[in-house]
Amino acid sequence: MRLVIARCQVDYVGRLTAHLPMARRLLMVKADGSVLVHSDGGSYKPLNWMSPPCWLEEREPETDTAQQLWVVTNKAGEELRITVEEIEHDSKHELGVDPGLVKDGVEAHLQELLAEHIETLGAGYSLIRREYMTAIGPVDILCRDADGATVAVEIKRRGEIDGVEQLTRYLELLNRDPLLAPVAGVFAAQQIKPQAKTLAADRGIRCLTLDYNALRGTDSSEFRLF
Repeated sequence: MRLVIARCQVDYVGRLTAHLPMARRLLMVKADGSVLVHSDGGSYKPLNWMSPPCWLEEREPETDTAQQLWVVTNKAGEELRITVEEIEHDSKHELGVDPGLVKDGVEAHLQELLAEHIETLGAGYSLIRREYMTAIGPVDILCRDADGATVAVEIKRRGEIDGVEQLTRYLELLNRDPLLAPVAGVFAAQQIKPQAKTLAADRGIRCLTLDYNALRGTDSSEFRLF
């Protein structure tokens, strides 16, 4: 991971346009290619970002006052343009392989219950396996719908934009496998925020609100894993 503290201006050019005026910010370049722009406020969310697959090119500055111009381009041709005026810190760190998120009891139990009662997703669904491993971590549930198509399910207690982004990355990888593709996505949670629903719909991902108590009360041994 590369960490850069710099005075910079950020412009996003694509389906939408966004502008961050010149200010001191943290730029993160991750090993997966993603680039994130953070401020010292706003909690954990970046001010702007480009998700992989994308490509970073450091070009000659377009103004006399700029030190560098970073142009991050995704496969759709959208650009995140970072005009760097001054760099205060620039370092690289090898983080190694991450063991993955250890989920809390409720979220883990939701996964177990949904796998056990897989037809909650729809009539004719069948389980392939839980915790299906990809290069960037495990998909909560991989299953097939009534037509035999592959479906990846990401489960959260509270469904937010980050969860949709996570499922999007899994789908991009899974759809590269000719034995699985095409792979559809389902984002399942006890509560799903409106912004997450909007993003999911834009990316062709179906949202499903889970009733934890109803799943616990379902009396069926079909597809039981334990």
